Amino acid sequence: MHTKVLDERVVDRARASGIDVLVYAPHFTRLPDIRERAERFSTDDLTVVPAREVFTGDWSNRRHLLAVGLSDPVPDFITFEGALAEFERQGAAVVVPHPEYLNVSLTRAEVGAYRDRLHGVETRNAKLFARQNDRALRIAEAFDIPGVASSYAHLRGTIGAAWTEFPGLDPTESALVDALRSRTERSAVVRSDPATRVRRLAEFGYLGVENTYGKLDRLFLSGMEPTHPRHIAYDGRFDRVAVY
Repeated sequence: MHTKVLDERVVDRARASGIDVLVYAPHFTRLPDIRERAERFSTDDLTVVPAREVFTGDWSNRRHLLAVGLSDPVPDFITFEGALAEFERQGAAVVVPHPEYLNVSLTRAEVGAYRDRLHGVETRNAKLFARQNDRALRIAEAFDIPGVASSYAHLRGTIGAAWTEFPGLDPTESALVDALRSRTERSAVVRSDPATRVRRLAEFGYLGVENTYGKLDRLFLSGMEPTHPRHIAYDGRFDRVAVY
């Protein structure tokens, strides 16, 4: 349901793992570029679906939302309500990644408050430990929101460590969006073998680098990001809900 990396090795690993669909949502990348890359790496037996994990709010109080089925680009660092309104306008499916994780996720109270506008909660994340996934599962169950599983892969080796099974689902973007929005029956699976546990530690190490120097460099040293709400590509459409 959610990977940050995509190349030939990722495709080969996904196919070897029996995965039919990859949801590709890299950080700080505009939707047209994501969609172009997704189309390039889709094959007859693997559909790559473009998506956006949008950073809502400001840097110190950001909440991530995964939007699947967008037709128009949506920037990062806009208000939470502004992001939800845009997702609803486009008919996208909205999934809560890694709830209650650090300072980048929706809290239990926020999931409850917006339960009618959310279509899934990530209850199994290959990067997180069992207690964190169990907490996410309790949140989803408390508010009767279907769960999903995700490798959340930032490293190629994590592909296939977790997945969501939709029985009989047609492996297309539109079918996936419909299944999420209609809360179609599904099961969330995460591997617990020793190799997966080792990859989890590697992912955490990568996450530490990405969330310190990597993102600070991108935000403050490298100029305006392509997903900044005041970037010329958005033609001022999000100025009213921009937080920067």
